[in-house]
Amino acid sequence: MTDHRTRIRRTMVERDAELAIVDEALDQLTGPGPDAGGALLAFSGPAGLGKTTLLAELRRRAHARSCTVLAARGGEQEQSQPFHVARQLIQPQLAGTSEQELRAALGGWYSIVGPALGLCAPEQGPPPDPQGLRDGLDWVLTHLVVKRAPVALVLDDAHWADPESLSWLAAFAPRAEHLPLLLVVAYRPDELPAHADAFRTLPGRAGQAPLPLAPLTPAAVAALVREALGDHADDAFCKEAWAVTTGNPFEAVELTAKVRGRGLRPVEENAPQLADLAAAQRGSGLVARLERLGPSTVRFAWACAVLGTAIPQDIAARVAALGTEEAAGATTRLRDARILSAAGTTSDHEPETGLEFVHPLIATAIYRAIPDALRVALHGKAAAAVVDAGLGSSAAARHLLETHPENDPWVVRTLREAAGENLRAGAPDAARRQLARALREPPDFDERAAVLYELGCASLLTEPANTVNHLRAALAEPFDDPTLRQGIVIRLAQVLAHSDRLAEASESLAREIARTPDVRARLRLQSEQFMWDAFNAAETDSPARSRRLTRLADRLTGRDLTERYVIALRAWDACLRGEPVDVVLHHAGRVLERPFSWAHEDRGFEVPVLAAMVHMYADRPGRAEELFEAGTAEFERQGWRGAHLSFAYSLRAYIRYRRGRLVEAEELARSGLRLAERVGRRTPVHWYAIAILLTTLLARGRVDEAWELAREHEFGAPFPAAVVFPDSQTVYAELLLARGEVRAAVAELEAVDRRLTPRGIQNPAWCPWQLHLARAVAADDPQRARTLAADAVRRARAFGAPSAIGQALRVAAEVTAAPQDRTELLREAVTLLSASPAGYELARALAALGYGLRDADLLTAAVVTARECGADGLVEEATEILTGMGGALPAAPPRADWVTEEEIRAADLAVRSEKEPEPATPDWVLSAACRKLGTDRSGLRAALEAFARSST
Repeated sequence: MTDHRTRIRRTMVERDAELAIVDEALDQLTGPGPDAGGALLAFSGPAGLGKTTLLAELRRRAHARSCTVLAARGGEQEQSQPFHVARQLIQPQLAGTSEQELRAALGGWYSIVGPALGLCAPEQGPPPDPQGLRDGLDWVLTHLVVKRAPVALVLDDAHWADPESLSWLAAFAPRAEHLPLLLVVAYRPDELPAHADAFRTLPGRAGQAPLPLAPLTPAAVAALVREALGDHADDAFCKEAWAVTTGNPFEAVELTAKVRGRGLRPVEENAPQLADLAAAQRGSGLVARLERLGPSTVRFAWACAVLGTAIPQDIAARVAALGTEEAAGATTRLRDARILSAAGTTSDHEPETGLEFVHPLIATAIYRAIPDALRVALHGKAAAAVVDAGLGSSAAARHLLETHPENDPWVVRTLREAAGENLRAGAPDAARRQLARALREPPDFDERAAVLYELGCASLLTEPANTVNHLRAALAEPFDDPTLRQGIVIRLAQVLAHSDRLAEASESLAREIARTPDVRARLRLQSEQFMWDAFNAAETDSPARSRRLTRLADRLTGRDLTERYVIALRAWDACLRGEPVDVVLHHAGRVLERPFSWAHEDRGFEVPVLAAMVHMYADRPGRAEELFEAGTAEFERQGWRGAHLSFAYSLRAYIRYRRGRLVEAEELARSGLRLAERVGRRTPVHWYAIAILLTTLLARGRVDEAWELAREHEFGAPFPAAVVFPDSQTVYAELLLARGEVRAAVAELEAVDRRLTPRGIQNPAWCPWQLHLARAVAADDPQRARTLAADAVRRARAFGAPSAIGQALRVAAEVTAAPQDRTELLREAVTLLSASPAGYELARALAALGYGLRDADLLTAAVVTARECGADGLVEEATEILTGMGGALPAAPPRADWVTEEEIRAADLAVRSEKEPEPATPDWVLSAACRKLGTDRSGLRAALEAFARSST
């Protein structure tokens, strides 16, 4: 048994309260019954107050209760090594597991979390986003806890844990109480970083957070002295021991060991010597004591201090330039001097992992005592040693960060390799630090642009302003690689666009297009420019851009991904401008003849999203959902669970809204909002999430709730520079109109007119601002209202989607003075909407027509349809009218979300029949089929084929 083990197993004094809390937590963790469960314990205190000893005792007691123990320790030298703590926790539990078994156990998370945990090499392709990686780590830890319950997770020196691991655990910690998991951390409060503040505020089992450790009293120090030196130690000696150690348990124990080693009698006459002995275990005194052990031992201690924790003796020997026997001798001398302990273990249950310092205070003092130039050189030697030992470039990178630039190509190459691994593993901040250091080396003249580009890619998510600077600096470098140059320009445009600087993004691409001679490279750049222009709400030359896009796309065949992107943008542009729906679907069909990835390594996801969304506006929401389901699955496989997944959930919610499935739309929109909150407020993804949720709440009749949500999230002016759908300003105006703030709504809608009309965006299926404005001005200016509504009807007919025409007809009827005209408009609206997928719009048209004709059957159909949609406000309104007419409230029939055989037969008959339905006689069975299949009548054939494929 080593000295280290003996020391930590001594009798603990004045820690009875803390140990009682530990026992209570362990009892509850391992106890039977419904009250059993996990908890969080946090211990804090300055260095040397016994946190490590307390955690060692906790682990021993956890093992005694048959708990699985996951243990890790932060290291002062390892803070820059991403996932260092996470690997300590997880890797031992998976040791000896084959790759096949790991893949089976981790499922889809294997390629996402495997590189971060050191279980596999990163795959080529886009990396997971930080949120996706944290979700994966959550899943792995939760899976381990459930499988190996009860579990005690113990993190010592949390203040030195790497940022990636610590921020993950801080976010995971609240889950401990809902799992068979006791999560325990110990840290120095003055050194805990900001990203781990959760540990300061989360309550422990004692109802307070955290549990501070106090220095020992004179009586406790006396007990330690007498335990080590004998009961004959007199009071004056013990009191002086307390005074020179200030009640610090580590210093008190070390002091007694030195007294025993010197053979000093613990009596009053020897008390004055204690001050010098205590000084010898810290700072300059410790260094002097180390120097007395000889030069080779000093070099070995320095090497160990540079290497950090879990120190391999052979690597330390190489760094110290010692042979095997010399290193063994140095190790023995350092152990005898209580500078090094044995292996990093505190229990018979835990494996030895390498050499450790007896206490971090000793490691810190020795590290800081190394002469500056020599310390830098030792880090350089350590970098080479760990690479030669097969530990990889990532292990070497933390040492290279501490070296001085020397124009060494090996350093640049190693740092770039480490950065690439970390970026693909989901640690962009670590990659950014490594590439910034590589840039200072500096790289060779012809390599500098590539390093700047990689640095820009690493800082894209966290430092967009710096990314722009890095990429512009890369473009300013003289280099001859056209592929690299194109990649830099495209990445620059991307970060500018995501920073709401879409005009700059377009300008940067335009400059590069003008200087690019290669036709295919120029087309790629043009596709990027067309995309960002399409998202620029303040684009000044939209009609001209549309004409250029039309000429280009119409002559392309879709032979490669770039051509298909251009064609997809042509479909989107046609949709916004209200070209016939057949034209829109024709171009979308050309794009989707072959699989269209949403997670291509060097492409954004925006164009695939647009290709899917045109189907929703064209009354093919079923097809849009099919594409979104595939895209969402692709995001999840890549570990993209931040902005990408939020967009996917929010836009799927919008599709459900357009189908009239409002309950499901609200659930998806709230999921999208929760993910968007992780990304940040007033970001593009946040605007989408709020706009869609507000639209859904208004449709459900919850105006006050929508208003409170808008206020909570500061939804209003200034609106984003990027195009959002549904249009944010229009949604805000609709909310104002629902609250009765008509004048304010009119002002917003007229601003929408001034913004969209010059751009040629006139499809009411995409933005029905004319319809809202017509309703808003109807009371004060009925002629203007009728003109606006009539123009919206004209535009909707030009587009040709039944749901858009039906919605426009309903509003036109609302602002029309003549009852006969109103009835005709509403009858046509009901007929069109009944053969469309737009259930909510159908319910509104039925209610309006039923009220106008005082027709109980139509009102009953309105109530039933609105119920199916979840449009609670419309249900209440139509029910009140129906019962006021003396009609019976319809019973709620059992809702069948699936397509019935009768509906399939009706749809099949409609496909085979070329006869359109009579205007006044909608087929309600066919209507239900259209809503459930997610298509209008003209898309039934394709929808039935898709339904048949999904049913086999």
